[in-house]
Amino acid sequence: MKIYVVYDSEIGHTEALAKAVAEGAQVGTGTDVLLRHVRAADIRELTDVDAIIWGCPGHFGTISSDLKQWIDKLGYLWAQGALVGKVGAAFCTTATVHGGIEMTLWNLITPMLHNGMIIVGLPPNVPENVMYGSYYGVGITCPVELSEDAPLNMPTETDLALGRALGRRVAEITAKMVG
Repeated sequence: MKIYVVYDSEIGHTEALAKAVAEGAQVGTGTDVLLRHVRAADIRELTDVDAIIWGCPGHFGTISSDLKQWIDKLGYLWAQGALVGKVGAAFCTTATVHGGIEMTLWNLITPMLHNGMIIVGLPPNVPENVMYGSYYGVGITCPVELSEDAPLNMPTETDLALGRALGRRVAEITAKMVG
C-alpha cells in the first residue's frame, strides 16, 4: 500500500505537521509513505499510490499558492479519471484561531471531490479528536511570530497527535479498500 503526503511549508509549521501525518500513516508492514514538499512533488507519482494526503498553510481561508499551482496541474489526471477511488485527506496550519481553518480544509478537499476521491476525516470517536472537532481533516493554529528573531511557534504535541491520527486513519481505511 502506498500513501503520498504532499505539503507546502514556508518556515516549518506545516512541514512538522506533514511529518506527523506521514508518521501516523506508516502503520504496519508493507506501507510505503512518500513524503514530498510540493516543490519536489511530481503529480505523475499519484497514479501509483492508493491514498493522497495534502496540506498547506492557510492563506486568508484558502490554499497556499504553491500547493494550488501543483493541484492545478492535475487536469490531465482528472481527464483520465486516474484519481477516482483513491483515498484523500487534508491538513493545514493557520496563524490565528479564526484564520480560516475550516475554509482552507474545504478548499483542499474540493479538488479531491472533483477527482472522484474518497475523503477521510477524523470522526469524533478518535481519541485525539474528541475535544478538538477536526472532522474535515486536521487544521491547527500556530500563532504568528512577532518578529524574525522570535522562536517559531511550532505545532504542539497535541497538534502533532492529531496529524498522526489522521495519517493512521487514512492508512486504516486505505488498507480496507485495497485489501
